[in-house]
Amino acid sequence: MKKPVSTTKGVPASQELPKARTYISGLDEVLRGGLPEGRTTLVSGGPGCGKSVLGLEFIYQGALNGEPGIFITFEESAAAVRNNARTLGWDLEKLEKEGRLFLMEGRVNSRVILSGDFNLKGLLAIIEGQARTMGARRVVLDSLDVILRLYNDLARESEELNTIYEWLYDKGLTSLITVKTFGDSGLSSRYSFLEFMSDCVILLDQRMLDQVATRRLRVLKYRGSGFGRNEYPCAITGDGFHLIPLSSMTLNSDSLGRKFSTGQPDFDEILGGGFSQGSSIILSGSTGTGKTTMACSTMLAACQRGERVLYINFEESERAMLENMLSPGIDLRPMVKAGLFRIIPGIPEAMGAEEHLLRFMSIIDEFKPDHLVVDAISSTRRMGSIQAAYEYLVRLGGSCKEKRITCFYINQTEGSHDLYDISGMGVSSFTDAIILLRFFDTGDQVRRQILVLKSRGTKHSSHYYEMMITDQGFELKPFRNVLGTLRSQQFEDRGEA
Repeated sequence: MKKPVSTTKGVPASQELPKARTYISGLDEVLRGGLPEGRTTLVSGGPGCGKSVLGLEFIYQGALNGEPGIFITFEESAAAVRNNARTLGWDLEKLEKEGRLFLMEGRVNSRVILSGDFNLKGLLAIIEGQARTMGARRVVLDSLDVILRLYNDLARESEELNTIYEWLYDKGLTSLITVKTFGDSGLSSRYSFLEFMSDCVILLDQRMLDQVATRRLRVLKYRGSGFGRNEYPCAITGDGFHLIPLSSMTLNSDSLGRKFSTGQPDFDEILGGGFSQGSSIILSGSTGTGKTTMACSTMLAACQRGERVLYINFEESERAMLENMLSPGIDLRPMVKAGLFRIIPGIPEAMGAEEHLLRFMSIIDEFKPDHLVVDAISSTRRMGSIQAAYEYLVRLGGSCKEKRITCFYINQTEGSHDLYDISGMGVSSFTDAIILLRFFDTGDQVRRQILVLKSRGTKHSSHYYEMMITDQGFELKPFRNVLGTLRSQQFEDRGEA
């Protein structure tokens, strides 16, 4: 009988590759389960891209989940690593005292290396003894290139690296090695052979997009396993490393929920009964057409039913928004005080799209809203690029749809009143309802006009209506009556009545 061909050293093709979970948000999904168990993973990247944080979280989260680990730092002191971990809310000292985590300094004086008597066998012996004592199967060698460069001898560096790799493989340790890259060419030629040697290679980088910093992660290779092959936005937040792959936004949400009232009977009627719970709606129009007024009026009605609303505002402060809404008679202050209406102001340029997304998703998980308003999605382009804004909205909308949260996307259009200039970023295709607002000129004044362009799953009106903002919110009136009045006035002016 013919033996199966091995796709990974020592692992038959018919056998599933054992994996060690990283417990890092989104990364296990991209890796299809985790890092290769008992094998070596290389993480490379420039300064500030998150190599050390990723490696330390791999050890820290493993220790919390019953998998002891060893972290060797060749660049920073152990005290510095502990202090850095505290900023992320990680108590390494507690885990060290419990014997679940071992933090070791691997820094060596360059004069010891230059004397010619130093090699890494002593370090490996310490790791082996500590791993045996703790029962550890996870090891991270952080900034290994720092100590290797002290040799200043490529042949010796290559020999030591090969020794480390073979030793880790023979001991069956799940290891992660981090090294620095320089420039945009990936690993420097000095250590390029590491990419061929390692069983899994992860590349990290930090770049600037329109003056906004953003991080990216890419899995270059993974022997014996499938993996996400795209480049993924990632971020380091107050609790660690996060990755949000677009592949997680699957089309597995349920059908739209029950209808709910907008609080305005005429608006409910032209929508075919109101909006659907869990749907996504675009309110699109130029500045001053009444988008925010319409959204806030609808959300006030939701709060009056006891439903919770989260309002992400990229346009104005909480105080300014609440005061401005008093003019059309929409007083949201009691709802804010009651904890039903929450406003989160944000400056798009303050951080990258992925950090904005993680921030708001964390708030959503904590607040658990029934409805979400983003005002305005046109501002998200200032997070770095149109592509970054698009991915932000797709991820946010997909997550909310799975949670059955109704999303209102306010979009400020520019230039012409083209019916097809709806979102400006290509997101209108995955929304369930589209409301267009615009101005029309009667000759002696400018009025507002509204059209329900799309309302998925409902029999909605396809007529234009006039929208009037009053001191009690807004009112709608059939546009054909307005047009008839205008024609009568024109006839009277010409003496043809």
